[in-house]
Amino acid sequence: MNHKYVSAILGLALIALGGYGASYLISNKKKPESVVQKVVKTVYVDTVQNGEVPVIINANGTLVAKRRIELYSEVQGVLLNSAKLFKEGQEYRKGEVLMQIDDEEFFASVQSQKSTLINLVTGIMPDLRLDYPEAFPAWETYLQNFNMKGLTPELPEPSSVQVKNFLIGRGVYAAYYNLKNLEKRLSKHILRAPFNGILTEALVNEGTLIRNGQKLGEFIDPSVYEVEVAVNKSFAPYLKEGEEVLLNNLDNTESWKGTVSRVNGKIDQSTQTITAFVEVTADELKEGMYLEAHIHARDAQNAYQIERSLLVDQSRVYAVKDTVLELLPVKPVFFSEKHVIVEGLKDGARVLSRSVPGAYPGMVVKISGDRDVSMNDTKPNVAAQ
Repeated sequence: MNHKYVSAILGLALIALGGYGASYLISNKKKPESVVQKVVKTVYVDTVQNGEVPVIINANGTLVAKRRIELYSEVQGVLLNSAKLFKEGQEYRKGEVLMQIDDEEFFASVQSQKSTLINLVTGIMPDLRLDYPEAFPAWETYLQNFNMKGLTPELPEPSSVQVKNFLIGRGVYAAYYNLKNLEKRLSKHILRAPFNGILTEALVNEGTLIRNGQKLGEFIDPSVYEVEVAVNKSFAPYLKEGEEVLLNNLDNTESWKGTVSRVNGKIDQSTQTITAFVEVTADELKEGMYLEAHIHARDAQNAYQIERSLLVDQSRVYAVKDTVLELLPVKPVFFSEKHVIVEGLKDGARVLSRSVPGAYPGMVVKISGDRDVSMNDTKPNVAAQ
């Protein structure tokens, strides 16, 4: 029993001694001082140099051939074979036959009308010899030179009013003009290319029965194109014919130079825009291409251009003064997709060229390229890059 009591007392003593030692060590332990690391962000700046900044209007449009015609038939008949197939992509020189419609039936009507005219003229020749001998030689020569296979020549000029009235009374003029009308319609059985171009649409094939008024296809001149672009009405005074325009494709891999060829005089009421047409010529261009146009509208005087992301509240920009950020007031003049032209900055001001996350006025920064900045050193050694 004595042994158990002694062991218990010794155990309690050891526990008390251990607790006291731990308390002593904790109370005498020195806490390390916390050091706040102040991070100074590095910024990129541009030095302001005001001057003339071109105001560029960006607009999109589809490329369309400047010279294009829609082909329609004014006569009826079967489409015949020609030297070239009437198919999309077929090229034609000016004057070449685009298509030919069967005209045998109509040709016979023309020849019949020619015979009618010749019979009328032959029938009046005896009366002309007796009553109007001065007019007889001209009409005799007309009959001798008349060619049934060629185009009908013009009638001789009447030598007097009496001769003219005599011819009208005999129906000569009525027969002549009926014949000329038929010849005109006969010529419409053959369609010829009005200029060098290419067939972009063909709606009929050889052997098809063509009807009067039927659309046959489309024909364009691929050497000159136009882009129709819509521009805000506020820029209407700056759109002038002959103004040079830079065009590029949507991938921005190719570019071309064009000129403003026409400007619509009417503003679209629904969109409040005005339409301008930009003419461009290049072998690689094709109708239907979607292009982006950059039109030089005017020059902003005593202005500076920055990225839109740098504009704060649409009226201020961050600048660095003695390694500290400050907000400078500006007046936006023109907004583009990525940039904004502003006025109000002083020459030599160092404005941010890249956005700084968490920026605020009074924030201490280090300009890229300057020496290290400490809290007690506020004068940079190197000018803005």
